[in-house]
Amino acid sequence: MVLPLQIAGIGPAVIGLLFLVVAIVAVYQAIVIVDAYEKKALTVFGEYRKLLEPGINVVPPFVSRTYTFDMRTQTLDVPRQEAITRDNSPVTADAVVYIKVMDAKKAFLEVEDYKVAVSNLAQTTLRAVLGDMELDDTLNKRQEINARIRKELDEPTDEWGIRVESVEVREVNPSKDVQQAMEQQTSAERRRRAMILEAQGERRSAVESAEGEKQSNIIRAQGEKQSQILEAQGDAISTVLRAKSAESMGERAIIDKGMETLEQIGQGESTTFVLPQELTSLVGRYGKQLTGSDVQDSEGLDSLEFDAETREMLGLDDIEDILGEIDEAAQMDTEALEQEAAAVKEGDIGGSIKSADEVVAEADEEGEPVDPADEVVTDDGAGGEDGDTAEPETEPETE
Repeated sequence: MVLPLQIAGIGPAVIGLLFLVVAIVAVYQAIVIVDAYEKKALTVFGEYRKLLEPGINVVPPFVSRTYTFDMRTQTLDVPRQEAITRDNSPVTADAVVYIKVMDAKKAFLEVEDYKVAVSNLAQTTLRAVLGDMELDDTLNKRQEINARIRKELDEPTDEWGIRVESVEVREVNPSKDVQQAMEQQTSAERRRRAMILEAQGERRSAVESAEGEKQSNIIRAQGEKQSQILEAQGDAISTVLRAKSAESMGERAIIDKGMETLEQIGQGESTTFVLPQELTSLVGRYGKQLTGSDVQDSEGLDSLEFDAETREMLGLDDIEDILGEIDEAAQMDTEALEQEAAAVKEGDIGGSIKSADEVVAEADEEGEPVDPADEVVTDDGAGGEDGDTAEPETEPETE
């Protein structure tokens, strides 16, 4: 070969330089560097040989070819697709598919361009899934759409050595007419909710106002009831005091009436008078208190006073305690006040009160029965020094 070159006029230096260039190119073609996130398919004379792993790999020069596969998760944008939902409403949607090459040999041998294949398959699947759903579901059930698209992509992509990691539908838009109708529906719904909230607020305000008025009426009624109960207690105490006063003054009133009658008899012209036994008894009880009176057997007419039980019940010995009890009664519960008021009405508190008939009956037990119509009154000096009355005598006197 050297001789032809020499004959052609090419020198040895040129030949050596040519061989050096060929050697450098052969070495460059024989060494293949694979990145850590890649794998490369090797073919020699068009025949698949193997996958080149990351690092430095030696391949036959000039007759070898390599095809690179990125083993990382890759993102594929699915173009916007138009679809008709099951309720005949047009919508448009786009999505994002995340894929990863799991078997580079299959991705090389089973599909021409796995990225294009997955993208086209995702588009058709997206239209199919949207067409099988109603409009409201396409707008609300985004996760369900994602899951169905991923499930539809899994089986064919497995044969290509590709794994679909996730599918995300980014946007689903109905047509403009549908959007306007939805906006009107949303506005109407918001107005309805606003009216409901306003009505509920007014109702709550009315209920609270009524509740406040009810509580005010209850408090006012309780105050009036307590006031009435305290007034009834005061009337009961006043009644007891008046009854006791009448009891102590009942017999004195009878004697005074008799004295007035005796004075009227003395002004008459008759010199003979017939006095009833009851009147002589009264005169005898007063006569004992006169100086030099011949009535010796009669007992003094003592004024009636409150007994210890009545004084203790009325609290006459300690008025301040009575006032304190009234103040405490004003603070009693409503139920206790009602019970006490019922007791007052039934007469439990006035068990020791005596009527005028009882006073006369007591006088009858001490002496002869007293007839107020036949009583006479002696002159004003008939009483004793202390103004007490005497017990009636048992023997009648005549003049």
